[in-house]
Amino acid sequence: MLLELLLLGALLIGVYFLLHTTVLKLPRCKSTAKLHGKTAIVTGANTGIGLTTAKDLARRGARVILACRDRQRAEAAVQEIIKDTGNNQVIFMQLDLASLKSVRSFVENFLRKESRLDLLINNAGLISDGTTDDGFGMIFGVNHLGHFLLTVLLLDLLKASGPSRVVTVSSRGYKIGNVDFNCLTTHKDLALGNSNYQLFRKYCHSKLCNILFTYELAKKLQGTNVTCYSLHPGAIKTDISRYSSLWWKLLFSPLFFFFFTDAESGAQTTLHCALEQGIEHLSGHYFTHCAPLLNIKSKARDDAAAKKLWELSESFCGLA
Repeated sequence: MLLELLLLGALLIGVYFLLHTTVLKLPRCKSTAKLHGKTAIVTGANTGIGLTTAKDLARRGARVILACRDRQRAEAAVQEIIKDTGNNQVIFMQLDLASLKSVRSFVENFLRKESRLDLLINNAGLISDGTTDDGFGMIFGVNHLGHFLLTVLLLDLLKASGPSRVVTVSSRGYKIGNVDFNCLTTHKDLALGNSNYQLFRKYCHSKLCNILFTYELAKKLQGTNVTCYSLHPGAIKTDISRYSSLWWKLLFSPLFFFFFTDAESGAQTTLHCALEQGIEHLSGHYFTHCAPLLNIKSKARDDAAAKKLWELSESFCGLA
């Protein structure tokens, strides 16, 4: 019996490593670009994919702004990045995407202190119930609306600093997402309900919003030297679900352990979109595995929905 258990354990370990060296192995960003003299903002840069992205950009010589809500965790991340890269141009600036006032304050602070912006990495995301300071559903407010306002308020500097890029981290979860404009208009949320499953669905809805936002943004940026991209990072082990219930975490922890990969792998498509030369003509496209996905679902290329989401977002942010 013991021998059988040992053999089964060895088999499972073998399958685990086989998966991670074949099916789950993600391609690497091949860009050798140096970023001395360039400035980048990375939202949610104190953990996971955001931290790995910020570290890579710093290693290339960029001045990197960690735009985060949690000061303590962000300042710890700043010290970690400086220690690992030797780049002292790594700075924390307070940003709470769940507050449109905080977004505006961040932009005012940034524009007062910084003279250029070459890369805006809209990375932060969460799965959580509750509402934002402005009464929007938390997932919609943080994953889409906060990043929408941040990007729009920084567009003039991005244009002045060009060629520059806006990269927004989405997810292939968009495939089961949809945008219910009636619910958004009436309830300021992507859907009703706060069960774990319903929160997951809201997350997927928000990821579709990310893609539609990027699609519409690319149209508005035509004729400028700013390009934009959305992406699926892969199935990555992060703490995005840290606000989920204990039962949800217990249920999915084995799945995350065996079938999800590390944050460094998850940052590669973000870095590809931020750094790879020759992809400017693909502005507005959705990337996965460091390549554009050309057969994206039609709902992610819905011109009317993208335009309506933009206009509604402007209204929600007091821009219209």
